[in-house]
Amino acid sequence: MKKGPKETEEGARRLSRRAMLLGSAQAAIVATLGARMASMQVDQADTFRMLAEENRINIGLIPPARGLVYDINGVVLADNEQHYSITMTREGAGDVDEVLARLDRIIALDPERLEKARGELKARSPFVPVTVAERISWEDVSRVTVNAPALPGVVAELGRSRIYPQGPDMAHVVGYVGPVSDYDLSQIDDQDPLLQIPRFQIGKTMVENRMERDLRGSAGTKRVEVNAAGRVMRELDRVEGIPGADVQLTVDARLQNYVQARLSGESAAAVVIDVTNGDVVGIGSAPSYDPNVFVTGISTKLWDELNEREVEAPLHRRPLAAKTVQGTYPPGSTFKMVTALAALEDGKVDADETVRCVGHTDVFDVRFHCWRRSGHGNMNLNESLKQSCDVYYYDIAQRVGIDKIAAMGRKLGLGERHELPMSAIRSGIMPDKAWKREARGEDWRIGDTVNASIGQGYVSTSPLQLAVMTARIATGRSVTPRLVRSIDGVEEPSGAGESLGLNENNLRRIRSAMYDVSNHSRGTAYRTRIAAQEFRMAGKTGTSQVRRITQAERDAGVTRNADLPWNRRDHALFVSFAPADNPKYAVAVVVEHGGGGSTAAAPIARDVMLQALYGGTPPLSAYPSASRSAIAAQQRRLEPLLREIRPGRDTDEA
Repeated sequence: MKKGPKETEEGARRLSRRAMLLGSAQAAIVATLGARMASMQVDQADTFRMLAEENRINIGLIPPARGLVYDINGVVLADNEQHYSITMTREGAGDVDEVLARLDRIIALDPERLEKARGELKARSPFVPVTVAERISWEDVSRVTVNAPALPGVVAELGRSRIYPQGPDMAHVVGYVGPVSDYDLSQIDDQDPLLQIPRFQIGKTMVENRMERDLRGSAGTKRVEVNAAGRVMRELDRVEGIPGADVQLTVDARLQNYVQARLSGESAAAVVIDVTNGDVVGIGSAPSYDPNVFVTGISTKLWDELNEREVEAPLHRRPLAAKTVQGTYPPGSTFKMVTALAALEDGKVDADETVRCVGHTDVFDVRFHCWRRSGHGNMNLNESLKQSCDVYYYDIAQRVGIDKIAAMGRKLGLGERHELPMSAIRSGIMPDKAWKREARGEDWRIGDTVNASIGQGYVSTSPLQLAVMTARIATGRSVTPRLVRSIDGVEEPSGAGESLGLNENNLRRIRSAMYDVSNHSRGTAYRTRIAAQEFRMAGKTGTSQVRRITQAERDAGVTRNADLPWNRRDHALFVSFAPADNPKYAVAVVVEHGGGGSTAAAPIARDVMLQALYGGTPPLSAYPSASRSAIAAQQRRLEPLLREIRPGRDTDEA
């Protein structure tokens, strides 16, 4: 139907209004967009320029060089070495399994490391490099480079890692580093972003662990250009980090090498302290292990071997344990000086009065035996230490009481956790009445005092504590062990200590008796004395039981240590200081299940002491004439284990 003029005119007016409304809306939108664009381009230009730059440029961390560890003479104990590694990217390789198979034919790859690399290649982004092999030789690098066309995605890289030139000698002192694990991150309260770097290494044990923040240093930074996928295109600039602090220890690498050699074949520990300043110049534990195997990741097989999981009991000798600070043992007769000093200081005992030893003491209905079944006869202080009579100490301990004995033990450094930068240091036990109530929920008994008087029962000490005790007796000062001499050239406080406040006459009596232990013909360590007059040694033997001897066994005859399984034999101990008239060093030796202190521990302590005093192999004239042929044979036997060690970063390894 045809529209009239009026209708046509009305339709035109409606269309014009709609067009105006639509045009106005469009104009408003365009104006708003224009204003927004102007604001972004002018007012917010800097902000968006920064955001764009951050999308294009990433800031990364550069691991700093780890601080070095030196011995007292400047011999490097922990160093950093450049090494070659092989990395692979999944993106570049294409067929990962095929390329890895080719690489394995060119250079021998560790199967365990290879399997781990396969898992990492699958888990990580295709352009992230994964380490396939570490510490490879230059010859292997050459082979990989020559075969590069057949190995897409494979690159040989130059890196830096930790190395321990002294190997097993310093394993229980310096420790080792390893890659940061999830467990490490959960255990440490450290926000250092370096810890997030893949395979970044931190100290795991001993000095490396306890001095981690000093040795680690501070990260550097680098700016790299990345594409939209996040792949690095080029490096724009870098600022190197601050290297970690160099740490100088008090340990003498040459003496330490001898200590480890002398302890070889034993499950034992030895500590040597310079009594003038508390410096720990030797602190060896055997058997040991090579810390270098931990740096790149230890195999499961070797880990099981070091944990002795494949060794049948009772021959577990714990190569990973630092027995010097982590092992605690009944001190046996080496504790008798503590009991004697407590009695002398308390005034309950006169050094010249005697106690008759008939081979045992009865306390109510319990019989406590002396090690000599027939007894020692009348014993005064000097004779009791010289011949190590037990009954004498049973008697005086009951008079002075356990609390005063324990107080003296603590004054001499027992039952105390000495703060060295070593892992899992144990404080041992210096028991008293309060300790037993708290730890055992029981009252102290007289029999406990009798046992404690000769270093048995609840008393437990480490070789380090025994060395400290001996140093304090030798000097009358509160000698404190020191393992770190300086950090970046700044010397740490001396451990010489102040006076213990003990009566000097009482100390002289104890020292005189210890001198007779080693130098009197009836002394228990006479056969292992030092013959050189200027280096005469004062000492004390100790033998601590690890099993109970029944009355039936005593009646039938106590079984010899040699006839017992290894883990049921007595521990052997010896403590000493020398020269006796002007002490320089204190030595403590513990041989686990070694039998007798005079036969197993004293010879080691004597040899270690002479090595320290002479600064090297002593002349045969320093030994008793009857022992010289055996000592000469021993020196020949140890020679292959001793290395020429020079200050600096060079070491000649035999």
